Amino acid sequence: MSDAPTATVPSWLATSRVTVMGIGRFGGGAGIIRHLLDAGAEVVATDLLDEHALAATIEVLNRHPRRNALTLRLGRHEVADFTDTDLVVVNPAVPKPWDSPYLKAARAAGVPITTEVRVAVDALPGRRFVGVTGSAGKSSTASMIHHALGELGIPTALGGNIGGSLLESIAQVPERAWVVLELSSFMLHWLGEDRRPWSPDLAVLTNLSPNHLDWHGNFDEYSTAKSAIVRHRESPRLLTDFSRENPAAARAAADSAGDWWSGPSAAMQRHLATIDASAIDLDLLGPHQRRNARLALAAVSAILEEEAIEADFERLHRSLKNFEGLPHRLQPLRSRANLAGMRFIDDSKATTPEATLLALESMDDRSTVHLIVGGADKGVDLAAVKSQSNSVAGLYAIGVVSTNLVGGIEGRSTLSGTLPQAVADAAARMRPGDTLLLSPGCASWDQFNDYRERGKVFAAEVERRFSSSTNTSVAAAGERSPRLA
Repeated sequence: MSDAPTATVPSWLATSRVTVMGIGRFGGGAGIIRHLLDAGAEVVATDLLDEHALAATIEVLNRHPRRNALTLRLGRHEVADFTDTDLVVVNPAVPKPWDSPYLKAARAAGVPITTEVRVAVDALPGRRFVGVTGSAGKSSTASMIHHALGELGIPTALGGNIGGSLLESIAQVPERAWVVLELSSFMLHWLGEDRRPWSPDLAVLTNLSPNHLDWHGNFDEYSTAKSAIVRHRESPRLLTDFSRENPAAARAAADSAGDWWSGPSAAMQRHLATIDASAIDLDLLGPHQRRNARLALAAVSAILEEEAIEADFERLHRSLKNFEGLPHRLQPLRSRANLAGMRFIDDSKATTPEATLLALESMDDRSTVHLIVGGADKGVDLAAVKSQSNSVAGLYAIGVVSTNLVGGIEGRSTLSGTLPQAVADAAARMRPGDTLLLSPGCASWDQFNDYRERGKVFAAEVERRFSSSTNTSVAAAGERSPRLA
């Protein structure tokens, strides 16, 4: 018999009306709606997207046994749904929530506002939480912590911004488990704004640089949101190597948004000293992944201490041996597109300039790399990405920001516009031994539903353009479009 408890549900929900703002297409909205219906609540789910755009999610919701307790308000919001209710659960990605007339109306009416991740935390009493955030690397670091804990036999679960909803599997989270949450700046904004603000038991910060400024408005507000990962603990426990790994960025961030990450981390830094990066058994592309792994294993070391388990550091360093990495993060494509030893790498999850630079840092020879960059405009400086055209074999710009990314040495950057065209443009120039790298440095929202769809389109286009059975456009022996010196 499993010792996993059932989900903890506040009894008042059984007689309550709850409005969910933002159903979404990726699992979080469906998870909270199903959880609330299970609890006995009457639910109004409202989204600006229409029934067609949300078809897959609606199909899942329609199968719930209490479907008659769910009202769908699609293609619009109505103020009454936010004032004549007992609780509003807002999707953390709802843009500029402080300007939303519907959320303003809820606040004016005294209606509490919360998020799916806060509901999940409340539903898991007795568990300890590890929160992982940062401008890049948080998904991999969170997944590494979760994987290593499992390899060491410590009960664990993974959730947050990494996809889906923890509420969908909450009954399987064992007592005394360590729950690892990847926390976005959007989630942390709301966790800090909640009437009962919350920070995790152990916090991990991978790095900090300007990101999502279209949502937060400026770097100060972005940093303030991130600081919620420690702000609401009397004795914050924070692990980070940010200042040591990138002192220039740390100084710039401190000048702009304070250095909240440096003070509370001092007591935890000794765990980083116990991890030897060179001894970590890890089979992933990129030196940054070894840095992520060192930070992850330092967190596991802190957890072992909390559990009063003597650390076997040889075993700890081997705990990531079987970690395969995450899809769309420097993921080599396995396909028939293997002409003349060319490589094709999907790094679609690289949605910041820093992530793109880290991807290039992982390449043995940049002069053989054809780089696809661009996408939606998040309000960040793309100059560092644009300048890469001076060192790579070719840069192909796509999306809304594409015109901002073309420049540098003449002939090395191409205004492709779309991802399929970028793959086609690269195909016309690539030579045996070259690498085609999708590492956009931007969000995907302008042309795709999310980074996953962008990665899948990339893989399909690579297969179509480069498959040895169909390819006719590749410069098979470097006869066309010679690489510029």
